[in-house]
Amino acid sequence: MEERGQWGSKVEFILSVAGSIIGLGNMWRFPYLCYKNGGGAFLIPYLIFLFTCGVPVFFLETALGQYTSEGGITCWRKISPLFEGLGYGTQVIVTLLNFYYIIVLAWGIFYLSFSFSWDLAWSSCNNTWNTENCLEFQRRNSSIDQTINLNATSPVMEFWERRVLRISPGIDHMGSLNWDLALCLFIAWVMCYFCIWKGTKSTGKVVYFTATFPYIMLIVLLIRGLTLPGAAIGIKFYLYPDLGRLADPQVWMDAGTQIFFSYAICLGSLTALGSYNKYNNNCYRDCLSLCCLNSGTSFVAGFAIFSILGFMAYEQNVPISEVAESGPGLAFIAYPRAVSMMPFSPVWAALFFIMIVFLGLDSQFVCVESLVTAIVDMYPAVFRRKNRRELFLLGVSFISFLVGLIMLMEGGMYVFQLFDYYAASGMCLLFMAIFETVCIAWVYGADRFYDNIEDMIGYRPGPYIKYCWLFLTPATCIGTFAFSLIKYTPLKYNNEYVYPLWGYVIGWLLALSSMICIPLWMLYKLSTTEGTLRERIQLLITPCDSLPKTKREQERSLAIFAPEVEPSLNRNGYYPVSEKDSNL
Repeated sequence: MEERGQWGSKVEFILSVAGSIIGLGNMWRFPYLCYKNGGGAFLIPYLIFLFTCGVPVFFLETALGQYTSEGGITCWRKISPLFEGLGYGTQVIVTLLNFYYIIVLAWGIFYLSFSFSWDLAWSSCNNTWNTENCLEFQRRNSSIDQTINLNATSPVMEFWERRVLRISPGIDHMGSLNWDLALCLFIAWVMCYFCIWKGTKSTGKVVYFTATFPYIMLIVLLIRGLTLPGAAIGIKFYLYPDLGRLADPQVWMDAGTQIFFSYAICLGSLTALGSYNKYNNNCYRDCLSLCCLNSGTSFVAGFAIFSILGFMAYEQNVPISEVAESGPGLAFIAYPRAVSMMPFSPVWAALFFIMIVFLGLDSQFVCVESLVTAIVDMYPAVFRRKNRRELFLLGVSFISFLVGLIMLMEGGMYVFQLFDYYAASGMCLLFMAIFETVCIAWVYGADRFYDNIEDMIGYRPGPYIKYCWLFLTPATCIGTFAFSLIKYTPLKYNNEYVYPLWGYVIGWLLALSSMICIPLWMLYKLSTTEGTLRERIQLLITPCDSLPKTKREQERSLAIFAPEVEPSLNRNGYYPVSEKDSNL
């Protein structure tokens, strides 16, 4: 049986986690939420959620992986068998995430292929897919007087809907497969497979490029954005504080869900990455550094994005609220439109979409690695043999590719939105976070876990994080979870298209598929374990004996098994033996 493997160096671990948590959400979700929810005032609820939920859960999962050296399922089995359902729930979310997140990479590769042309395809109305309502961008210095058409659409919108998506009227009209997008998805999965096919040996080397290259692109785009006319308009809208918005509970909900999305918590990926660390790695210091890096990247990305949106609003002489978008709309509509107005637009388009592809790639392959690690750790005798892990990874990639093809059909965008809104929603992640903190802090014991951390890193972290695990984090998550249920609004595509009833049923099944794992597993274990109910519970919350013992626990064990009084040696250097014990 092959060895489990470890990171070649601390840098490999840092870059792998950075690549995992710093993704498309930092680039297209945080800046928009900041602008929408009161500018600089949004940083208040964001920082509160960061320090009460983000950092404590991020550290908990990473330290748990390092302590147990197990993937996202078996780590909970060893800590408390009753909570093993937590592992299954997180891996269900990861599996669903693997199906749809990579679709964004396919779109990015598709746009990238159209960027190598002097006249960008989405900048004019002279293409076969354009309609008679297509109206090219009006620039500030344009003297052409065009008749206002209430049904006018932009060339970038028509390229997105009529060329890329070829979108159908609704989810009940799935239509045919877009084969060019299917080829892009295949390329994305091939890149993802070869990034992780040898485990830490390949992943640890790939992240040197995939995790650092987007930063180079971000800096280049930031410098370019800040030098454009109108950039100050965008930055003002991005940061201008509106403290009155803090009275809206939705602002706080947005801050909480952004923390869970951008920190990749409750997915098992941090546990999987931490499990490849050396036992004595200072994961506490690593986690604090990575959290600062993640939030700092989100903040800086806002300047890069909104300086360019400000330029676009200036050029078109319209309010910035008309050009600001979130999610795929920012990456594939607003930004391409802005790029087409710049000098040497193909260069900036290519740089932007290369950054999008690499931002998504390492987040994707870390999620796949998390799932594979969890399954391989469950059945090490089966998968830790020559080429078996690689074949299993190939099977996971192929099945995920086939499911992803559904989202590349003419009605696939409606399926994509269902997955994005329900499968890995903030509600599911909050539910997982509640049980994670309860399991570690109240069942396993916060002080006991602090002892384990002290044994690993050589010192005891401050008490703040422990009190977060005990009180602040579960209370905050329960409150936010309850609020998300009360304020639930059904999904609408583009705030217009209403899904049929069966579409919402599928959405809720996707959401419940992960959350139901925890209570179902508890019922299963309690019903199949022998003994009285109290004995069963006691047995199922007892940690596994194979977990590493702290130095204090080892000394206590030695003290128990040591003889009470050692017999003294006689003058000849022999222990005296009684006549009864002698064979003579």
